[in-house]
Amino acid sequence: MHSNSVSSKYKIAVIPGDGIGPEVVAEGLKVLDTVSHKRDIAFDLQEFDWGSEYFFKFDRMMPVDAIQTLSKFDSIFLGAVGHPELQDHLTLNGLLLPIRRNFDQYVCERPSFLYPGIISPLSGKNSGDIDIVVVRENTEGEYADIGGMQYEGFPDQVAIQTSVFTKKGCERVISYAFELARERSKKRLVTSITKSNAQGYGMVLWDNVFADVSRLYPDIQTESLLIDAACMDFIRRPEDFDIVVASNLFGDILTDIGAIITGSMGLAPSGNINPTRKFPSMFEPVHGSAPDISGKGISNPLASILSLEMMLDHLGEQDAAKDIQKALLKLLEYPDKLTPDLGGKYSTSQVGDFIVSSL
Repeated sequence: MHSNSVSSKYKIAVIPGDGIGPEVVAEGLKVLDTVSHKRDIAFDLQEFDWGSEYFFKFDRMMPVDAIQTLSKFDSIFLGAVGHPELQDHLTLNGLLLPIRRNFDQYVCERPSFLYPGIISPLSGKNSGDIDIVVVRENTEGEYADIGGMQYEGFPDQVAIQTSVFTKKGCERVISYAFELARERSKKRLVTSITKSNAQGYGMVLWDNVFADVSRLYPDIQTESLLIDAACMDFIRRPEDFDIVVASNLFGDILTDIGAIITGSMGLAPSGNINPTRKFPSMFEPVHGSAPDISGKGISNPLASILSLEMMLDHLGEQDAAKDIQKALLKLLEYPDKLTPDLGGKYSTSQVGDFIVSSL
């Protein structure tokens, strides 16, 4: 932990990326600049123009030595990646996944909270009713880049996609979820997401490890749900959940549901975290590059700003993180001052300016 009484200095790599990425990152950086002056925290920011435009020039999403370059930073702040003319697997495997894997960011932490003044598409849900953190395994599982194609272009084409579950990989992410349940001290409940009725190897290992780890936390309640049931229950009874721990694919699916039941993808932050702090962690909004609204000045910067709040918290700058949370709550008192996705009339930069003025 860093003491807030002494000026702290952090090196932050900024990757604005594609589509609305640069727009929402710009607002995040305005907020970071203001809070850093208020709290006497020095940030050394370096911006990298990696992403789809870089790909069109150099046939890759980032340079060969990108990981080596990023390893010198304390944290990475990302906007979004994705382009309508590029297949998603190219952008994902070219930038996001290599960063997550090389820096062993084995936890993807994604909170879903229903804020005051935000209307959930689910009827009868009030502020604070939904307060879920999904802890998603982030380096293996279904997104392990293992498999292949045979007989491409022929009627007998075959694709093989292999999931990889390791005991160590399951143990460390499940343990993180239990520690978080203890730290949050809300319902003190961890829900494991599985599909071991149909996936008799990887998911059986996951279930067994969950049972083993849960025995080390007798003060935490547990439940295990099949992914299909969990998707239904996120809609039917989201207020019952606290910490949800899931594999790479299942966590990916559930966090999008979590984002939309709490009002908008524009309010969903995430952290790709290396809990050992041996490597930098990366913070990014859950939303994509949204090319359909790019350049219109209507994208919601709050997910990006909330991702910075997570980054500050991770760096040990809790006071600065709380400042951002308070400014957000002030903004939410004025429904017309939100972006159109939340029913407001404000532009991207107006929302950023309001947060800055409230800090």
